Amino acid sequence: MTNQAIAAAIAALPVEAQREVMDFVVFLRQRHGSAAAKRTVNKLPLPREPFVGMWACRDDMADSARWVRDARQREYRFPRR
Repeated sequence: MTNQAIAAAIAALPVEAQREVMDFVVFLRQRHGSAAAKRTVNKLPLPREPFVGMWACRDDMADSARWVRDARQREYRFPRR
């Protein structure tokens, strides 16, 4: 299908359907990115990323699963099992 045929098919739709087509195009761009977004970016090796080790000095994070459980308990007041 050519671009002209696609444009003609969209133009033949009711206005509300044309809006839905545009919404879908926006969704696809977000999901798949655009050609400009696919350019290469200089990335640091993971161990050199600034966020790595940011919790290293936190004693309360030694058991992260427990920390999350306790935080959820405090925030949402879930009953203990």
